[in-house]
Amino acid sequence: MPWQASLRLDYALENGRSVARFAHEGPLRILQSMHPEGDAVCHNVLVHPPGGLVGGDTLQVQVHVGAGSHGLVTTPGASRFYRSEGERAVQDVAIRAEAGARLEWLPLEALYYSGCRAENRLVMDLAPGAELLGWDVAALGLPHAGQPFAHGSVQQHLELRGAWLERGLLAAGDAPLMDGPMGLAGHRCLASLFLATGSGLERARREALLEAAREVVQAHPLATSAGATAPNPQVIVVRVLAPVVEPALQLLRAVRRAWRPLLWNLPPAEPRGWML
Repeated sequence: MPWQASLRLDYALENGRSVARFAHEGPLRILQSMHPEGDAVCHNVLVHPPGGLVGGDTLQVQVHVGAGSHGLVTTPGASRFYRSEGERAVQDVAIRAEAGARLEWLPLEALYYSGCRAENRLVMDLAPGAELLGWDVAALGLPHAGQPFAHGSVQQHLELRGAWLERGLLAAGDAPLMDGPMGLAGHRCLASLFLATGSGLERARREALLEAAREVVQAHPLATSAGATAPNPQVIVVRVLAPVVEPALQLLRAVRRAWRPLLWNLPPAEPRGWML
């Protein structure tokens, strides 16, 4: 029987402290809130106890970030989309942030098994002055286990309402896309780190973030398959292709560490769960 699960996560600033409250239906949970950086930033771990999605499963996540609050969301491990006999497995995330709010959306990678039919959606609605630092990391197949992405498809959707939309269909049978020089060129991990804002970034701030990202990229072993761009004044994106997940995530983490002090005058701290 397919799993239908939903979760609503609300951040608010109360007496100088960012706090989180949530409500859920089905197997989707938020673990205890943590404040390892002090009251200003509330860290949470999103948990899906079944551990993966099969055809017909749907996960819906709604995040609301109240004015002036700062939330950080990650996961304890990879999301998994397993083989489907027909129906699509869907993960649908909607984020709304009010003026002056900040969110770091940092789930670990999504693993797409051969034969899956997956849809992964992230839609952001940001008020003027709100900022979101997030990423999307997709791994096709399990190369280390000798299980290539030989069949199936993944529909990707990333959107900042009114400013930025990226949609793509990754089909295992599309040889020019999967292996051609204008596509993935044989890589099986594609990852994007993005800063999305509710109002345009000042030119000097945008250029400083781009310069910092490019310095990290140029010093990394994946430099030839990564780059940083600003498709419009409200978005900066760092993209990377890699054979497997680990070096791609390493690069994105390094850029995030470089960006955090520039963005918010915060130290380059990582979520505690990543250290385990």
